[in-house]
Amino acid sequence: MTAVFIAVYLNNISSAAEAEKLSKAGAKLPKFKDDVSALLDGKFHKTLLAFPIAGVLVFTIIPLVYMILLAFTNYDKDHQVPANLFTWVGLDNFKTMLGENSVLSQTFWPVLGWTLVWAVFATFLNYVFGIILAMLINKKGIRFKSFYRTLFVLAIAVPQFVSLLVMKNMLAEAGPVNVLLMELNLIDSPLPFFTDPTWARVTVILVNLWIGIPYTMLITSGILMNIPEDLYEAARIDGASPLVMFTKITMPYVLFVTTPYLITQFIGNINNFNVIYFLTGGTPATLDYYQAGMTDLLVTWLYKLTVNSRDYCYASTIGILVFVICSVISLITFRNSQSYNNEEAFQ
Repeated sequence: MTAVFIAVYLNNISSAAEAEKLSKAGAKLPKFKDDVSALLDGKFHKTLLAFPIAGVLVFTIIPLVYMILLAFTNYDKDHQVPANLFTWVGLDNFKTMLGENSVLSQTFWPVLGWTLVWAVFATFLNYVFGIILAMLINKKGIRFKSFYRTLFVLAIAVPQFVSLLVMKNMLAEAGPVNVLLMELNLIDSPLPFFTDPTWARVTVILVNLWIGIPYTMLITSGILMNIPEDLYEAARIDGASPLVMFTKITMPYVLFVTTPYLITQFIGNINNFNVIYFLTGGTPATLDYYQAGMTDLLVTWLYKLTVNSRDYCYASTIGILVFVICSVISLITFRNSQSYNNEEAFQ
């Protein structure tokens, strides 16, 4: 029904000027029935366009506006209808989250710090190792290149949550990795992959390499094959070493093309819910944080605030802050990149 009204509205926007002309000319104005007939015939494209617009409105815009408005209320487990109505509190939630000496602010800043550290390592390690892997596979003299690419693509073909749950079980305290190391007398007690904060954070970064490197390898493989071979030949004649050719030819070319992808990956890792939730669940737990563990990102903390403690107003506040952080980082990074300032450099 919403799509029908949108289609009629879209049709009326364009036909308003036509109706005014007909009115001035004294001609008969079209009726609602005529508009509907036109939407099913000559203007059928507007009818089809109405359905995706209605979907965006219902499933994206309205929930987004609703979420934003919650950040300016005290809507939580203690303020729910019909027993106790919530009220507007202005910017109080942002002050509590950012400035006041509260348990929320003492949780937000450490979690934000770990989120940025995680995003940096998860993005750039995957990026660098993916480029190196693509260069090794594409190097002249390497046989069975298609086989190697297919082998690494299997990490992508398997659903991410399956890989993460498998790795969680393998690295558990009584998992195959610890049991095998103890059987070989390499360790006396199980390694604290998920029980020690430092070990847990390093573990999620390393496990993410297994999932993320193949994506970069596939993207950069095509780029590496498009770099003109004449550039490398000229560099060899001038006596350039492989390291110089990588830093002066390969890396600038790849970085120029993949800068938008790199920004997207960085923002995606800031909001990477799956790796943390399925691998550690935010553990190890700590009493110093409110509803958050030592490996929780802002997005997983937001989820816990919504599901566990029903602090919807604070979860909405975090969502807005995450959006602001991601927007600022994206705009500043892209506007200062060669892809934006020197668009024709590698054409």
